[in-house]
Amino acid sequence: MEPDERYAKAKTERKKHTDEILNHSSRHKIVVAGPGTGKTHLFKEVLNGKSNTLTLTFVNALVEDLSLELCGLSDVKTLHSFARSELAKVLKKDVNLFPKLQKVVQEDAKIILDKEVDFDHIFHNREDTNENIDFYKKRKDYYDHYGYSDVIFAIVKAFESKEDRIPAYEQVVVDEFQDFNKLEVSLIELLAKKSPVLLAGDDDQALYAFKSASPDHIRQKHGDTCPEYTPFNLPFCSRCTRVIVESTNDLITTAKKNGRLANRIDKPYNYFEDEKKDKESDQNPNLVYTQTYATQIPWFIQQRIGELAKEVRGNFSVLIISPSKKQSRAIVASLREKGFGNIEFVEKNDGDEPSLMDGLKLILEDGKNNLGWRIVAKFFLQEADFANLVKESGKDGAKPLCEVIPKATKKEVQEIVKICKAAIDGKPADEAKLADVLKKAGFKPDEIVKDFLKGEITSSSARAGNPGLRKIPIKATTIQSSKGLAADIVFITHFDDQYFVKNKDKTKTSDQDVCNFLVALTRARRKIFLISSDTKKEPAFLGWIDAGRIEKLSSGRLLITEQGASL
Repeated sequence: MEPDERYAKAKTERKKHTDEILNHSSRHKIVVAGPGTGKTHLFKEVLNGKSNTLTLTFVNALVEDLSLELCGLSDVKTLHSFARSELAKVLKKDVNLFPKLQKVVQEDAKIILDKEVDFDHIFHNREDTNENIDFYKKRKDYYDHYGYSDVIFAIVKAFESKEDRIPAYEQVVVDEFQDFNKLEVSLIELLAKKSPVLLAGDDDQALYAFKSASPDHIRQKHGDTCPEYTPFNLPFCSRCTRVIVESTNDLITTAKKNGRLANRIDKPYNYFEDEKKDKESDQNPNLVYTQTYATQIPWFIQQRIGELAKEVRGNFSVLIISPSKKQSRAIVASLREKGFGNIEFVEKNDGDEPSLMDGLKLILEDGKNNLGWRIVAKFFLQEADFANLVKESGKDGAKPLCEVIPKATKKEVQEIVKICKAAIDGKPADEAKLADVLKKAGFKPDEIVKDFLKGEITSSSARAGNPGLRKIPIKATTIQSSKGLAADIVFITHFDDQYFVKNKDKTKTSDQDVCNFLVALTRARRKIFLISSDTKKEPAFLGWIDAGRIEKLSSGRLLITEQGASL
């Protein structure tokens, strides 16, 4: 078959699948779509011509991208921002949101109740009668803030108690449904009572088990046990080159042979025949694998980017995916030292402990904010004094924290807030006091100055090198934070069993391990580099892919390239 015929046939086949979804009369639809198979295009078509629509996801990167792609077609929100806005309507007042509230209340429970309570688990799994919910509500009311999980729980309970509160839309679109938990599914099922719903996701890309999410929800909706949803799939990947699609299928096939992904939805994942994509596939026929010491990974990335720049002679984007934040930060720091100026570290901070700056921000907005004073107090008071303060705040009729916190501490905090406000307003500040504030907030002024000077010196010296390389857009992140991202070139670092197989017995991979690698692999549009930091042993997953699809760079070639290393 001639190329033009193949391309025409591929477009016809892809359109047939999209049209089948658009033209079906079912009110509720479930679409299983692998990486790069055109979900956003489908969303545009589904939403086109409708004026009152809602698109929901919980991945912030996707909210930003979808908001741009669907601009004028749909209101795009995360689940918690949607819950917040709807709860404000129910309560007839503004709803304050603090993502780390669960961490605060969990610590309060340890101090006041003397027991460990995982409140997120309670809310995520709809343990509605759990005795600890009442404690959480009292603390939430005292702090006048909701967290991410309990704000969804609150609106679900509000909708369930009075269904006329549920808003109606011409169309609701829900993305990444494979990573929804029981609470989030409850919200979607309530919306489905009033509105047609299209669910989209892929159980092979389930990453968020840590928040009690389960791919079983998408599997159940797609299966025979849920007739109210009509199942569809989008089989053609137009994002990735042929070798990446074929390697992904190798990974899934081997996983099933090894007893993994046993309950997955069986669906095709096909390379999309396209003239431009064929050219890119011919230019990049293999995955590239190498073994190098961890300290040499940034240098390896630098060299490959330089080679690619000579080959491409045009713009291209880079994504660096590492197993941990620490590894990612180290690579970013090293590449900046090498002169790369357009590099961004992408991370999620929602699950981290509340910081002093979190508390100071709240107090800057409202000088009497209980939550702000509670967070700040932990950094200024002795452990016993802090515990007593929290216990006092847990009593009925407790006073605002700003009224009971020790006067000396209150004065010190107010002075810091004053300095922060002056800095924000661009007013002169006492340098010694500002340095002291930075130290208390966990920053090291000397290191900030050193990093600034190093950046200035490095950027100045780098001007003698290739200016094109300095501006190449690079993002670095972890696997979980890579969801919703894509780039022309992807480097997967520290590709070792030590990091990619979570079980202590490294011969035992899990479904989660497989999904993690699959998501990382399919972020690439053109080319993938797999970089092991174990120079003696190849990772198990490498053997799950047909050896003919892998180009292995020998240490000899790396040594030759290193001798001419320069940016």
